[in-house]
Amino acid sequence: MAGRWRGARRPGLVLLAALHWCLCAAGADIASQEYYTALINVTVHEPGRGGPWTFRIDRGRYGLDSPKVEVRGQVLAPLPLHGVADHLGCDPQTRFHVPPDIKQWIALLQRGNCTFKEKISRAAFHNAVAVVIYNNKSNEETVTMTHQGTGDIVAVMITELRGKDILSYLEKNISVQMTIAVGTRIPAKNFSRGSLVFVSISFIVLMIISSAWLIFYFIQKIRYTNARDRNQRRLGDAAKKAISKLTTRTVKKGDKETDPDFDHCAVCIESYKQNDIVRILPCKHVFHKSCVDPWLSEHCTCPMCKLNILKALGIMPNLPCTDNVAFDMERLTRSQAANRRSALGDLASDSSLGLEPLRTSGMSQLPQDGELTPRTGEINIAVTKQNGFEGRSGF
Repeated sequence: MAGRWRGARRPGLVLLAALHWCLCAAGADIASQEYYTALINVTVHEPGRGGPWTFRIDRGRYGLDSPKVEVRGQVLAPLPLHGVADHLGCDPQTRFHVPPDIKQWIALLQRGNCTFKEKISRAAFHNAVAVVIYNNKSNEETVTMTHQGTGDIVAVMITELRGKDILSYLEKNISVQMTIAVGTRIPAKNFSRGSLVFVSISFIVLMIISSAWLIFYFIQKIRYTNARDRNQRRLGDAAKKAISKLTTRTVKKGDKETDPDFDHCAVCIESYKQNDIVRILPCKHVFHKSCVDPWLSEHCTCPMCKLNILKALGIMPNLPCTDNVAFDMERLTRSQAANRRSALGDLASDSSLGLEPLRTSGMSQLPQDGELTPRTGEINIAVTKQNGFEGRSGF
């Protein structure tokens, strides 16, 4: 049973280790979620409106490896490549048309097709002071970009809607100025959306695996218990049948069982008396019927020699007896010792023991000079009771 419980703990430890790994992976993802917001003011110099007008973008986000500093400049988009508009800035031939009178300019690029680092590095190669990357999914919020090795160029991400609004003005050759300022620091959330999904899916998978294993384990345990109960019932029925075939008789006066030298009942440690009903096993061992029948019903073996009475009587010879014989024999030994102590206590309560001088117990006179001549193999002990009973025992 201990081995089975040790085996039952191993899958639980594996599941806990897997869950710990999931949480550690989620924690690594959470650590990268701290970011700084970017406050962006866009000024559009649209002809025919009586002057420039400005709108604000509050949902910008600085890249993880970007300097968190304020920057301003004119917004420029990549030139078309082979007659096709280039919004991504991933091609090695990507170029920007920078007017001679512009000292600082900001590149506007769309997310996708290559890494953030590649986009930012190409803009930096053409001396842009900042890169604004707008998302390529309208229903997705901005993310914290990672772009190690891009130097001191500022990198900011905005939403697709705002990015396409600015791009629409640039495609009409309308001048757009942008100012990027540092907003607030947003600490890492307890769980990012991706981490929460990852941990949830991992937990569900682990729960399914553990539930399947527990179901299998308990099915096996129920099957084992049922099989054990069936065997115990078969053993009990067979033991009852065997007990009914064993010889019983009543002890009468003069029978060998009443002889003081005859072995006592090994179960109760009591001598046999007249009119006691005894059970005789196939191994010729004798016990009190009331003592041995409960034992045989449970164990179907002789308490002394462990003879299998089912096999001896030809009743289901292939059915093994119980495995608890060693434990029950130990219990029987303890009960026998307790009975002996009880018997000695009763004897001590109504008698006193004394050793008489060997001279008065019927032995020959000791030598006058006090020298004892031992006789090999013989010891004489005299026991005297207060009521005048005297007995001797010789070995």
